[in-house]
Amino acid sequence: MSSTDVEAMMEHTDSTEIIFTDLNGRIRRLPVNPKNIRQIAVEGIGFDGSSVAGIATVEHSDRLLMPVLNSLKILPFKEKKTSLFVGTIHNEHGERASTDPRYVLEKVVAEAEELGFRFQASPEYEFFLFHQDKYSRDLNTDNAGYCEADPRDQGEKVRNRIIDVLTSCGVPFEKAHHEVSPSQHEINFECSDPLNAADRTLVFNYVTHMIASEHNLHASFMPKPFNNKNRNALHIHLSMQDRDGQNVFYQKDAEHDLSRKARQFIAGILKYARQTSILMASTFNSYKAYVIEREAPVVVGWGPRNRTSMVRIPYATNPQATRLELRSPDPAGNIYLQLAAFIKMGLQGIREGLDCNNPDKGKAYFQSTQKKVWDTRLLPKTMFEALVEADDSQFLQELLGEQQYQNLMKIKTAEWEEHRTSVTAMEFDRYLPY
Repeated sequence: MSSTDVEAMMEHTDSTEIIFTDLNGRIRRLPVNPKNIRQIAVEGIGFDGSSVAGIATVEHSDRLLMPVLNSLKILPFKEKKTSLFVGTIHNEHGERASTDPRYVLEKVVAEAEELGFRFQASPEYEFFLFHQDKYSRDLNTDNAGYCEADPRDQGEKVRNRIIDVLTSCGVPFEKAHHEVSPSQHEINFECSDPLNAADRTLVFNYVTHMIASEHNLHASFMPKPFNNKNRNALHIHLSMQDRDGQNVFYQKDAEHDLSRKARQFIAGILKYARQTSILMASTFNSYKAYVIEREAPVVVGWGPRNRTSMVRIPYATNPQATRLELRSPDPAGNIYLQLAAFIKMGLQGIREGLDCNNPDKGKAYFQSTQKKVWDTRLLPKTMFEALVEADDSQFLQELLGEQQYQNLMKIKTAEWEEHRTSVTAMEFDRYLPY
């Protein structure tokens, strides 16, 4: 898209903003003067990188933000019509910043291209709609369940409004429904290349918060707000094609119709799943979701059609739709890093010529009867366990680059330490009588 086309699309909007993510995946936005967009697209616009988690240090803080012109979305919000760009982060001399999470995904996609592979990705987004953003007895907006049609569901009109806004700017949805837990919703959009899918995730997250606020509600992507209820998941579907556009994962008459490369790809995910868990489940709250019977994976494994498996092979009516579904991530993480890790793990499995083990049988929750405190057959049960796996992980260092890896470990270790040393209400209730 040329600067002239961009300016024409922006002509009747009220504001212009560039969004990007910090290392944690939190969305940051920088409003800019729309009259300067042509210059900003060439030279970038400065911001303080040291005030954004994982981007820069205070002694070398100057960074440039540059809009990706093709990412332009015109968002018709209630109060204003907004021109929204996804941005890339650059150092003060214009080179790409190694700590830009989007840059990590760009490099992995380029690596796959060199190997002759291309991908289509489709994240499934789950979120809660609450009356307010602090816990209270009247937090929930409904008491509905999976795909229920409840006229009292206050979130349905919000969900439909989100769909309308995104559809109007070229992000078509596939399906939308109420999820299992009260006040929980899911919207799935059509598949696209990984970078576009990740950019759409930022736009979706941004729009969801804005539309919820218009209805005096609060959207939450917190992984596990409630005990004994399902979590917010981020299931990512991924298919792989060769340069001729043929699905690489499919092989007719093979076991489960999966090609050798598909089995190698799955094996790579299984091998490196624990080392990359700190990206897929990036908060200490994330690990409270890895419990049996709540549709979150527990075992490091795979299975055709099996929703208890970490890697699932969904049923596909068309061979070209053969794909993998990774069920371990949640929406509190950084989508660029999560997608990059998903692809990189699989590519590494192909490079190493690995083969996946036998698929999960029945409910994967109950495959292991022997109880261990530290069990590498399972996904990490705590953020601490995930950090131990990430510590000195050569795979993770290669994926992120040295600086971003060090930033990640520093930020997440501090987050865990703060959690470890904080006294909770449960402790107060349980141990105060001692």
